[in-house]
Amino acid sequence: MFRNDDGTRMTNNTIDQAVYGELEEATGADFVAELVATFLDEAPGMIADLHDAATQQDDDRLRRAAHSIKSNANVFGAAALAEIARRIELDGLDADSLKILDTEYARTSAALKAKLDG
Repeated sequence: MFRNDDGTRMTNNTIDQAVYGELEEATGADFVAELVATFLDEAPGMIADLHDAATQQDDDRLRRAAHSIKSNANVFGAAALAEIARRIELDGLDADSLKILDTEYARTSAALKAKLDG
């Protein structure tokens, strides 16, 4: 189970509405929609790169890919996805890291798509 830095268990909230709302207030809803669309287009490639780096045992590429996913996820308030990517970036992979990341990305992308459609 992934935990926050303070040791508390991560919640099931996929997107932090406060973070997402602050982003919309700061940049405008149209710009956020463009950012989300770009993320949804580019994230599968970042995740594929992460998987490939893991297969190739390329630790530097693995860290860079995980860092990119983390940074992008944080922009939208996708804290769980960002935390999983951060752990991969800092600690490397364990047996279930990629599966957990893939599952959380699926949840995050569905939540972001719902925001675009909403």
